[in-house]
Amino acid sequence: MTIRIISFGYGHAPAPTADLVFDLRALLRNPFHNPELKHGTGLDQEVYDHVRDTPGAERLALNAVATACGLAEDTGADVTMAWGCAGGRHRSVGLARLAHELLLGVGEEAAIEHRDVDQDLLPAGVHNRTEPEPEAIRYTADVVAMTPDGDVLLIERGWPPHEGAWALPGVH
Repeated sequence: MTIRIISFGYGHAPAPTADLVFDLRALLRNPFHNPELKHGTGLDQEVYDHVRDTPGAERLALNAVATACGLAEDTGADVTMAWGCAGGRHRSVGLARLAHELLLGVGEEAAIEHRDVDQDLLPAGVHNRTEPEPEAIRYTADVVAMTPDGDVLLIERGWPPHEGAWALPGVH
């Protein structure tokens, strides 16, 4: 049984098909924000050490490896784990590399692939999860003003959300 490890960047393409997918965009320190490390990758020792020394990184890798080994043993099948960050150059490469080293250290058969490590750096501002925040509920007091003919008074919204849409006049 082989444990296959893939590092990737969400900013370049969707996550690869894998049995275990780890999204590193939110919790781990990002070398992209350090000018001395920004242009390196997790294959460079200095970047790798930075990622590995991030609080929680080693525990995450140890638990991921234990889970992958357990799945392989229980199912008798190969297991694929994927590590993703925004650009696929720093955090994902570092954690994939650490998981690979841990697997080899306990005698497991492991293969590693860095899908996006050679891609260009993504622009600043996309290095965290990008799902929109849920819209807040706002309580309003609206008015329905009708003419004797049944026409309804509407306003064009001048602010988000739904700026430019038609709405009942009111306040929030």
